[in-house]
Amino acid sequence: MSSNSHWTRRQALSLFTGFAGSLALHACTQQPSGSLFNTSSTATESVLATSGSTLWIGYTPLYIALEKGFFQENGLNLDFRDFSSATDAMAAFGAGRLDSQALVTSEAVSLAAKGVDYRIIMAADNSLGGDGILARNSITSINDFKGKEVAVEVGGVSHFFLLQVLKEAGLSGDDVRLTNVTPDAAAAAYQAGRTEIAVTYSPFLQKADQAQQDGRIIYDTSQMPTAIVDVYLFSNQFIEANPNAVTGFIQGILQAREFMETDRDEALAIAGKRLQLTPQEVEEQLKGVRLIDLPTNLEMLGNPQSDIYLLNHMNDLSQFLVSQKQIPQAPNLTNTLEPKFLKEVQT
Repeated sequence: MSSNSHWTRRQALSLFTGFAGSLALHACTQQPSGSLFNTSSTATESVLATSGSTLWIGYTPLYIALEKGFFQENGLNLDFRDFSSATDAMAAFGAGRLDSQALVTSEAVSLAAKGVDYRIIMAADNSLGGDGILARNSITSINDFKGKEVAVEVGGVSHFFLLQVLKEAGLSGDDVRLTNVTPDAAAAAYQAGRTEIAVTYSPFLQKADQAQQDGRIIYDTSQMPTAIVDVYLFSNQFIEANPNAVTGFIQGILQAREFMETDRDEALAIAGKRLQLTPQEVEEQLKGVRLIDLPTNLEMLGNPQSDIYLLNHMNDLSQFLVSQKQIPQAPNLTNTLEPKFLKEVQT
């Protein structure tokens, strides 16, 4: 991976209650060999799928599954590409150049608003401090943002997170002046003293905070743990043609979750290589996200009565994005969740 590849952050602005408490981090349950994962060397020929996203600590199980061959063991040959911006990744998926994508729910809503046909098959993580806002010491509160310049990737996860934080403080996007830069560039501008406020995410967030003494992280997702949720989705066309490969994707992710428990050092090294971090830094950055396990996934995608049902969250988010003039109208999201593959893996 080139040295200028960006991490990423997606976004999602959840308004439903109880989400943070319900998304407890569970160790991936050990499964008897052959019960959950197809590890037979005589497995049927793998189906080729293209996928991609910007880089993010919450996708650590994905990177492990790619490196260890867990997808191929489960009948999926995943050609995964790192993108430098969320906009480019979404455009590739929307144009049919990708079969699958890892992204934040706000971006999923935006895709649906453009008529892109997909199904969310699994939730990946939610942010618990991995995203944040840097501000100079002279800025004492979010209310002081009014009239200020803010360095942020417009249309990306950081932008939508900023809008939600501003709304909480009684402000809107019209109350600030936005400078459109990538998350790493936003952090660099703040670190160099070229901007008073920057919105970014790990690892840029922590590094800029440590390097710039005149300032601090004024707000992060540990204060709004329902704000950002990442998901894995596939085009409906691919799902209909290759349902077993989609099941294989989930099996590969869960196998990687298990590997993170049983072979922690190697798992951290694999993720670090992909993210250009030391294993120790990966361990630290993982504290800023909550990886979502199988039982919680089943509740989020398959239980409409649950407080953490993902469709309710996305509908709320859709209305918020309309109010912020980020999408022209709320799309019909009724068919965007597909829990059947999670249920197949559970049985």
